[in-house]
Amino acid sequence: MPIPRNLKPFLLSDLEQYDQMLFVSGPRQCGKTTLAEMILDKVGTGRYWNYDIPEDQILLTKKPSFFEEIDRKKGVKPLIVFDEIHKYPRWKNVLKGAYDRSRKEFRFLITGSGRLDLYQKGGDSLSGRYLLHHLFPLTINELAGKKMPMEDFLKNPSDLPGEQQDTWSTWKALEMLSGFPEPFTRGTEAFYRRWTHAYSRQMVREEIRDLTQVRQVGQMEMLARLLPDKVGNLFSINSIREDIKVSFETIKNWIGIFENFFLAFLIPPWSKKLTRAIHKEPKLYLYNWAAVSDAGARFENMVALHLYQAVTFWNERGLGEFGLYFVRDRQKNEVDFLISKGKGPFLLVEGKLGETEPAPALLKIKKLFQVPAVQLVNKPGISRLLTRDDEKILVVSADRWLISLP
Repeated sequence: MPIPRNLKPFLLSDLEQYDQMLFVSGPRQCGKTTLAEMILDKVGTGRYWNYDIPEDQILLTKKPSFFEEIDRKKGVKPLIVFDEIHKYPRWKNVLKGAYDRSRKEFRFLITGSGRLDLYQKGGDSLSGRYLLHHLFPLTINELAGKKMPMEDFLKNPSDLPGEQQDTWSTWKALEMLSGFPEPFTRGTEAFYRRWTHAYSRQMVREEIRDLTQVRQVGQMEMLARLLPDKVGNLFSINSIREDIKVSFETIKNWIGIFENFFLAFLIPPWSKKLTRAIHKEPKLYLYNWAAVSDAGARFENMVALHLYQAVTFWNERGLGEFGLYFVRDRQKNEVDFLISKGKGPFLLVEGKLGETEPAPALLKIKKLFQVPAVQLVNKPGISRLLTRDDEKILVVSADRWLISLP
């Protein structure tokens, strides 16, 4: 039975309210096809098309308007799903033509594992013709089910969480198996190890090679294997280019490709209104956090992805202009994460494996920014609002606090 996805009701709502195509972008094998099928089943009428099915490729090549021939009831707008269409050389032209000609009679849902909003493959602009959604791997908040309304959480993000269901075992399963639906639902480390080995290789040798101009596939694979050891640290291209024997610009380009294909994401340093700030490299994290062997770095990566998902979701739902950063000053006081709202700091989040005493750096940066602060710990059953140096810090189990995110 498919796992319910938090994005489903918002996609259905947008299909009802707007004429634009809906783009759903996210990592390969994170559940986009299953979600699209769920949406199509709920709508009840339409057509599913997939680039990876040879017959569908031929159909699109011969007659891009094939979907207009499906049976439909008067007054009902069928849903046309184009899955992985960004692999088709003229995909933007196809979608632009379909939308401009048929938007009054059909609705369109487009999914892809490359960034549909950024990936350039030629063709006319789709600006103004689509609304973008991102689907992430499974997270604790999605698996836990019921949570507080988003607006309530954004008003009081550092409040003590109320009584909640036991989510610790689910959190530990995510930590071990990742949030990708197939290894998570299989539930064994052995299957996860086999899955992740094949996943990384297929992404580089199939998806990325086929859709980009990269020829040095072996060296790109080596870079992908090095990334789990770089998680949580300042990401220095110079520190790894000698190992791979390629130029600085090549590594920079490959990291951009990994971002576009949802293998990795970067979090930049915060510098606004921080007088002692130093401009440094970003930090790098993986969508497949279970590939990180170091326990502390893996926990930080899990928190990073949960926060990144939340910030992305809030922005896409029009709840404000949010950003995700880390903070580090010249005295090396560092806080793992800063969520911004508008142009200013909104919330500080620090991750610790087991320390339940507020981190000194978190207290110092909180005093400077005067915003709420939360310290997440990778231990069950923790929920304390502590006062230190006249500053209130919420120290709470990661699974208990993160289930309140969207």
